[in-house]
Amino acid sequence: MTHGMKRNLSIFAIIIASVAFGIILTADLGWMKSSRAQEPIQTTQGAVPSVTIPSFATVAERVMPAVVSITTTEVFNRSERRGGGVDPFEFFFPNPRRDPQRNPEDDQGLQRSGGSGFIISPDGYVVTNNHVIEGATRVQVQYGDEGRSVTAKVVGTDPATDLALLKIDVDGPLPTVPLGDSSAIRVGDWALAIGNPLQFENTLTVGVISAKNRSLGISATTQSFENFIQTDAAINYGNSGGPLLNINGEAVGINTAIRANSQNLGFATPVNVLKRILPQLREKGSVTRSFIGINVRDVDQDRAEAFNLPSISGAFVEAVSSGAPAEKAGVLHGDVVVKVDDVDVRRTRDLIDYVSDQPPGTRVQLEVIRDGKRRSLNAVTAERPPDGAEVTPSRTAPDAPAQDKLGISIQELTPALARQHRIDENARGVVVTNVKEVSPAGESNLAAGDLITQVDGQAVTTVARFREIVDRQTSGQLLRIYVTRYGRAGPSQSFFAIIRVP
Repeated sequence: MTHGMKRNLSIFAIIIASVAFGIILTADLGWMKSSRAQEPIQTTQGAVPSVTIPSFATVAERVMPAVVSITTTEVFNRSERRGGGVDPFEFFFPNPRRDPQRNPEDDQGLQRSGGSGFIISPDGYVVTNNHVIEGATRVQVQYGDEGRSVTAKVVGTDPATDLALLKIDVDGPLPTVPLGDSSAIRVGDWALAIGNPLQFENTLTVGVISAKNRSLGISATTQSFENFIQTDAAINYGNSGGPLLNINGEAVGINTAIRANSQNLGFATPVNVLKRILPQLREKGSVTRSFIGINVRDVDQDRAEAFNLPSISGAFVEAVSSGAPAEKAGVLHGDVVVKVDDVDVRRTRDLIDYVSDQPPGTRVQLEVIRDGKRRSLNAVTAERPPDGAEVTPSRTAPDAPAQDKLGISIQELTPALARQHRIDENARGVVVTNVKEVSPAGESNLAAGDLITQVDGQAVTTVARFREIVDRQTSGQLLRIYVTRYGRAGPSQSFFAIIRVP
């Protein structure tokens, strides 16, 4: 081999070795420092974990056989639906098929409607909404893959929570939906709704828990116990009574309501509400609750300032029912309940749930704040009236008064004014006769006909006394006005109106 050939081979070998060494150096063997592109994204809590979107197919396969379709039949009289009079359309366009001599029973008609439900025990207990089966003369439950239908027995109903328990008798054990824990869910958790919206059976929709502790004010009967879970999992007409599930396939709620003219605003009753009343529904067919006879609302910033409260925690007493357990215990309007027995009361819900769960005749200890001091009072619970008129969290209670600078006109109570505004003949106070729309009083929703009985804890029976108290206030101070509003229908309502002096 010539010297030139040896030199060329040497050069070629050096090139090959250099390439190989470069490959080794550029390989990630842990010798080289990582670039920024290789570093995991960091937050103040550390590395962001990888997220995998789950499949809900397994949950659907397991739960759907236990979700049922409910069809109800109600018998009604057409003449009653028309208000008991003659149909005006028939007056002008007589129905040739209508026999004027027919039996009144022929005037009866059938109305069919439906909803959803789910089986909670192998022996056939089914949960649904009370409004799904209310007034029905016949309830049919369709279940299973083959769509078998059976007549159901209504075991128990609770209009206050809009829940109902049915029973179907079939051969063999049935699939069930396990009951979860609604107190464990968090805003942002996955939520699955299953039901029969618009008669599309076994429809699954997916979303998240949007909010908790929602109150809609659906009716006077339900508003004390409204504590809805809000979800954006699509709920439509026909979903009522179906389960709202967590990602494990456990029922955390019972789909109950939707907000009309909106998209994906659905509401479900927490399953823990069902679990509390289920034994009574099974055994008695109804639910007995306790009450102490107060009207309460959450403490807001204005009330905390007006009553010199240390925080906005507690249940503010707007009114105390005459002769009720709370009155006998010495509770006064303006008190703030901060504890009941060993349970801290942060919101009205804490007080309502605790008291209503006690058997009637139970002695409960109330800790209240009054005039900046804590007091301990003892009350004995009574059975809650079925109409639900009690411990109701007040909604945007009307606020404010004041002549001249507050924007209202008042007069001393006369028999004529009492008759005009349906005020009790034994009442004492001054009557609001006019409210300027653009004024502190107008902004607080005070209305003509309201009876003012106290200002800052002092009784007011004359216009002069009202002016004296109001005129003493300096700009920026909050007035505590105690008002009774007499409705044209139903009982009167008392509340505190809080207004800042301009």
